[in-house]
Amino acid sequence: MRFNILGSLEIFTCDNRPLQVNASKTRQVLALLLIRNHTVVGVDTLIEELWGDDPPRSALATLRTYIHNIRRLLAEEEQPEGRDLLATRQAGYVLHVDDDQVDAKVFEQLIARGRMRLERAELEAGSADLRAAVALWRGPAIANVGFGGVLGAHAIHLEEMRIQAINLRITAEKALGRDQELIPELRSLAVTHPYNEVFHAQLIESLYRSGRRAEALQAYQRLHSNLDRDLGIAPAPEIQRLHEKLTSC
Repeated sequence: MRFNILGSLEIFTCDNRPLQVNASKTRQVLALLLIRNHTVVGVDTLIEELWGDDPPRSALATLRTYIHNIRRLLAEEEQPEGRDLLATRQAGYVLHVDDDQVDAKVFEQLIARGRMRLERAELEAGSADLRAAVALWRGPAIANVGFGGVLGAHAIHLEEMRIQAINLRITAEKALGRDQELIPELRSLAVTHPYNEVFHAQLIESLYRSGRRAEALQAYQRLHSNLDRDLGIAPAPEIQRLHEKLTSC
């Protein structure tokens, strides 16, 4: 089976047949179990995720119904004898799906490998791993799942990892001398992340390195205006130093 959560929650059989999970709270439980693959998720944690601080008296029985529904879903794919994909533990439940069947886990593996290759100065290979990691995303994580505090925190963590992967890959490609090629992507990132000073700094620097100093100054002014108007702050000191470098040329 294949499980995708970097976008809408999707499940596919080995023959690429999609499986539907219509009940919203069943999707919620499955998403949390997938994100914590191979780790026991406590009953208390699942109840907190589903109902917050005000669970119904029937919470435990209802949770067991959701677990039963997930087991029925997983039974759509025949497993080797003795293999239980969703196991019950004294404290909760644990999903045992191969990591290469979950796009979020593949994403994490690619980032780890990419970081390792960059540390070895293997810039091309590391950049390729990071690009492949980000390419797995189809939209906001678990976009078709309504989630509570626990799952929401995981979604934020995945998004932060995605942003870090983009920045690492761009840094590697800049080191390979690809500033000119990166400008269109950096412009888009500056628009979609108006307060992310790292992306703006990357754009300003790439414009400057490409001989487009006037455009670099305009990019700095846009950032300065966004931060001052919306947040009442100035760009970080390192970006101000970059601006000073531009104006002193």
